[in-house]
Amino acid sequence: MDERTRGPVPAAGGSALLVIFAVLCLTVFALLGLATVQADVRLADASAQAVSDYYAADREAEAILAGLRAGRVPAQVQVRGDTYLYTCPISDGQALEVEVRVDGTDYTVLRWQAVSTADWEADEQLDVWDGGPVAGPETS
Repeated sequence: MDERTRGPVPAAGGSALLVIFAVLCLTVFALLGLATVQADVRLADASAQAVSDYYAADREAEAILAGLRAGRVPAQVQVRGDTYLYTCPISDGQALEVEVRVDGTDYTVLRWQAVSTADWEADEQLDVWDGGPVAGPETS
């Protein structure tokens, strides 16, 4: 056959580059998806632990309340007149504070609240632009 009748031979380099680019894009998207899933798992584990810790403290507070209703006053309970106050730790930075008022045989829960026990310090430094020139690299 004559070379003139076959026509031009298509270049194979363009389609190979396109396939390589598509594979790289899919790999990057897969890695981003994997990183997102791992972050979601860590967040879910931390959330489950926080809920478990809260309900452990809640169970302890309910046991103390049951003791108060039975007439027993545990050592960690503070008595102020007809009001009983006690705290059950949830985590290093949180506690469940309970306040119960006793009126004869009636018990009224005045407060059942998770509060922060961590020390808090205000950040007094706030870098705000004062309207002056912005310091930048020196140019010669």
